[in-house]
Amino acid sequence: MSIIPVLGIDPTKTFASPYSSGFRLGQLGAVIGEPTKLYKYVHSINTLGNMEAGDVCYYHKYVDRYEGSAVTFDVSFSDGIGAGIAQTTVPTLSHCWIQIRGPATLSTALTAGSDGDPLTPAGAGDRTLDVAASATDHICAIACDASDKEIICMFPY
Repeated sequence: MSIIPVLGIDPTKTFASPYSSGFRLGQLGAVIGEPTKLYKYVHSINTLGNMEAGDVCYYHKYVDRYEGSAVTFDVSFSDGIGAGIAQTTVPTLSHCWIQIRGPATLSTALTAGSDGDPLTPAGAGDRTLDVAASATDHICAIACDASDKEIICMFPY
């Protein structure tokens, strides 16, 4: 599978509608640097307020799930599939870029774990990840420096 992301995006921008940005939902974007990071354009659906920079978000289980690129930071509204990391404050019902690959720092401490542990939304609180405990848990990141909330993103495209 060949992946051709849009280069030079600004992952800190949010948009009121998917059309005002010029991007398609689910489209990939990249910022080339040391290291290069990969992002995905999504629709934020949060009933509990804004997503903040560093929040983990999950695919929403009631709104088109993965196919519709709808995300939430409320783990109880997810199917346990991690989507990515918010890059800025994202008002509810906005469209934004979330980080899906590369190193990231979380806003909320990991529920548990230490460096090198595989991480999952299963068993986690809102906006964060927990250590994978089951073979069926969706592993979407690796703890890089757990005490500093640093992870390596491996979220699905």
